Amino acid sequence: MATSNDLKNGMVLNIENQLWAVTEFQHVKPGKGAAFVRSKLKNVLTGKVVEKTFNAGVKVEVANVDKRDMTYLYNDGDGFIFMDKDNFDQVSLPEAVVGDAVNYLLENQEATVALHEGNPIYVELPASVVLEVTYTEPGLQGDRSSGGTKPATLETGLQVQVPLFLENNTKVRVDTRTGDYLGRVTD
Repeated sequence: MATSNDLKNGMVLNIENQLWAVTEFQHVKPGKGAAFVRSKLKNVLTGKVVEKTFNAGVKVEVANVDKRDMTYLYNDGDGFIFMDKDNFDQVSLPEAVVGDAVNYLLENQEATVALHEGNPIYVELPASVVLEVTYTEPGLQGDRSSGGTKPATLETGLQVQVPLFLENNTKVRVDTRTGDYLGRVTD
């Protein structure tokens, strides 16, 4: 048990037998009345985001979440196979658990798998990953200036908007939280 004053981003709470991850929180001390904590919570299983207000000092149940560093190996059609880096055990995760991370996963990529009571609940990736552009329309002469974008398909099948000057087989950095193009990567 913890109090609402102990909330931190990434903390997982057990509220009414559902797991909620804290994405934002703010301690508010109004001129009149008692202090409170305004928070945004994301349901770990469904992805639903809600705003919840806690009175200051109220006890909240913190879920025991074990985060393990794993390596993504491959997709066998039934699930995504990850290997625990500590004991080399292989775990098959269903697509529902992997979620949007499937758009950024490449073989041998590092990821963090969160487990609650031995059951995987979500996959956490680094803030950005490097992927290769497999197809994009060629840019026209004169399209070298900034400002314009075009769609590009990456090696995982994800489509992102990239600048007009990018060509096929170019490596780009992509934000895993928003899916936005962050920049070109030179070897």
